[in-house]
Amino acid sequence: MLEAKNIDLYYGASQALQNVSLDAKVGEITCVLGRNGVGKSSLMQSITGRHLASAGTVTWEGKDISKLAAADRARMGIAYVPQGRQIFSQLTVKENLQTGFAVLPRAERKIPAEIFSLFPVLQKMLHRRGGDLSGGQQQQLSIARALIMKPRLLILDEPTEGIQPSIIKDIHKVITYLKGQGDMAILLVEQYFEFARDLGDAYAVMDRGQVMLSGRIKNMDEKEVRAFLTV
Repeated sequence: MLEAKNIDLYYGASQALQNVSLDAKVGEITCVLGRNGVGKSSLMQSITGRHLASAGTVTWEGKDISKLAAADRARMGIAYVPQGRQIFSQLTVKENLQTGFAVLPRAERKIPAEIFSLFPVLQKMLHRRGGDLSGGQQQQLSIARALIMKPRLLILDEPTEGIQPSIIKDIHKVITYLKGQGDMAILLVEQYFEFARDLGDAYAVMDRGQVMLSGRIKNMDEKEVRAFLTV
């Protein structure tokens, strides 16, 4: 499992996270909820090693990875689907998928058929440039690229942002399938309350760089949670 404990994170003199703790277990989906700018993505940056925490620890599968670089964490099975997708617009769909090979042994560097079962549209567009895809298709590509890495921890940062409803349903099905496989922990960062509630097992609600509420979704007080999501 993942355990982030007492995380502080700064951007220069500005503190983005204060004493934040979060767990994520294999076989479960942990949802991180909150408005824009409350520290959700900063927490994911600290977990993935893209911005090292100034205090606290990040433990993955029993190992302290707090000081490891992002590439080393990726090789340990931590895959990140960033907010805004961040696919390579000038590379083809196939080439974007192949960037996930970097953390795999040479013998395992192939695109599994499962990827195209989950995202059939990508198979039809293998030779199109990533920048020519719609926003929803780019989001599917970003998730597929992360799955190429064979992750044990999959982090999805706002996967429904700016996506049409039909693609949101497709992404919901994919996340449900991945959870059902039972071999990875999933961290889902969301503002779309119903999407997170329907998928998740556990939740944490953030505000002003801190975790304000947390627990099991089956015991969630929806009214209390929604109060932190409204503007």
